[in-house]
Amino acid sequence: MLTVKNLTHWYGQADKPLYENVDLSFDSDKVYTIVGASGSGKTTFLSFIAGLDKPQKGDIFLDGKNIKKIGATNYRKHKVAIVFQQYNLLTYMSALDNILTALSVTDSGHKGEKQYVLDSLKSVGIEEADAKKNVQKLSGGQQQRVAIIRAMLVDANIVIADEPTGNLDGENSAMIIKLFQDLAHEHHKTVIIVTHDPKIADQGDVKISLEDREFVVA
Repeated sequence: MLTVKNLTHWYGQADKPLYENVDLSFDSDKVYTIVGASGSGKTTFLSFIAGLDKPQKGDIFLDGKNIKKIGATNYRKHKVAIVFQQYNLLTYMSALDNILTALSVTDSGHKGEKQYVLDSLKSVGIEEADAKKNVQKLSGGQQQRVAIIRAMLVDANIVIADEPTGNLDGENSAMIIKLFQDLAHEHHKTVIIVTHDPKIADQGDVKISLEDREFVVA
C-alpha cells in the first residue's frame, strides 16, 4: 500500500498552499484516477508519489516504510514505474531494445528475456517485425503500448501515468485504459493515472478529484 500522510506543499508563500494536510491511500489491484483542472497541482502531486520531487511537508510510505528511508533513487529504480504522455522512449532504439534496456537497469526478474518481451509486446498487438523497428516508426498508440509493457515488466509494484492518453484518439485511448486496468486487476499493481479528462477519470476503480486545493475521493 502507498500512503500519503499530512502532505502540504506551496510555492513561494507558506500561507498560500497548493494543498495541505493531504491524507490518501492507494491499494494494489486498483486503478486510481486523479482528475482536476490544469494548474490545480495534479502533476506536482504525481511527482511526489513517484519520488521525483519532495513536498514542503508530509511523508509518503510504501508498505509502512517511509520512502525517505527507502531512498529516492532506490524507490524510483525498484518500486515505481512511470508512463508519460510523451512516452519517454529512447528514440534511437527499437521497442524491443527499449524494454530490454529498462529490464537491465532495474534488475527485473525478466532481465535479458528477449522472447518474453516479444511475447508481451505481441499480447498488445505489436508483432515482432514492429518490435524490432526504431520506435519513431511506430504510431503514437503503439509507442504508448510499448511504454506500458515496459512499466509492467520492470516488476515495479506501483505504476504512475501522467496524462497517458493525451496525445491519442478515442480508440487508442480505450485500448490504453484497458491495459492499465489489466495491470491492476491481473498483475496486482497499484495504478495511479493523472488526467484532465472526466471520461478517462470515470474508468478508474477509485476517482479522486482535486478541487479548490482539496483531494476528494468519489
